[in-house]
Amino acid sequence: MSEVVRLTFVSHAMTDAMAAGRFPTDEPLNALGRRQAGAAVDVRGAESAYCGPEARAIQTADLLGAHPQVEPRLADLDCGRWRGEVLGRVPPAELAIWLTDPARAPHGGETVVDLIARVRDWMESLTSQRVRLLAVTHPAVIRAAMLVVLDAPPRSFWRIDIAPVSTTVMHFRGHAWTLHSQP
Repeated sequence: MSEVVRLTFVSHAMTDAMAAGRFPTDEPLNALGRRQAGAAVDVRGAESAYCGPEARAIQTADLLGAHPQVEPRLADLDCGRWRGEVLGRVPPAELAIWLTDPARAPHGGETVVDLIARVRDWMESLTSQRVRLLAVTHPAVIRAAMLVVLDAPPRSFWRIDIAPVSTTVMHFRGHAWTLHSQP
């Protein structure tokens, strides 16, 4: 048993929506995404694996050989009526509100503040486990987790880029989460 909780986030692989600059739906991985996930991350050593409920997260986890439990709190940021829409077709004033005010969701979906609270709640549920965990999820969820760990303001959300099939490692020791870089 480990003396800390080691939580490794893996961002799902490429989808057609990502490649086209569209807001996501529950789309599967595309051919590039399947190749990325098949050659990506070594998940051996994880004692438990979780993933978001969307097809792209489940497929990435399966291709990694993770055998995950679906966790609803790892779902992607709900973009409401913008789902499937090309970024350039969203009214600029609405997009500006969403990108600058994390407490608002002009698309009728979830706010960034609500996403952060959801992710914080899930992370707090892990702190007594003392194990190695894997979470295959979405860039938005990983950004939210990073803000939780750093106790950073929600307005910092859009300043973090998360690449497809990248890993972000966090540790929980006794009282606080930390970010951990890997060689």
